[in-house]
Amino acid sequence: MATKFPTAQELDRRVFFDARVELDDGYGNTEGGFSERFEVWAAFRSRGGSEAVQAARLEGRNTFGVYVRSSSETRQIATDWRMRDKATGNAFAVKIVDAISDARWVYLEVQTGVAA
Repeated sequence: MATKFPTAQELDRRVFFDARVELDDGYGNTEGGFSERFEVWAAFRSRGGSEAVQAARLEGRNTFGVYVRSSSETRQIATDWRMRDKATGNAFAVKIVDAISDARWVYLEVQTGVAA
């Protein structure tokens, strides 16, 4: 029987979380970038994929439900952050953050193929 929350064995992927920051380009302008905040173990659960037409092209998008243990760091995650898989280097845009429903877990919905 499938459980709602992950088991310890499912926390098998190491991920980085990056917050959006404004960086000075050295010429008096600022540009958006990301700054790595922390690294944690995560459990991925596929939520399926979709396709979107952008500029007359079909683009694939994969959506994942991700569980991380609740901590002072993980409760800071916001929807303008991005998540990176340490093993593959893939970046995911954080779309939904639920740090309230359960005191032990932070649930995220992340998506590939979109801007973070």
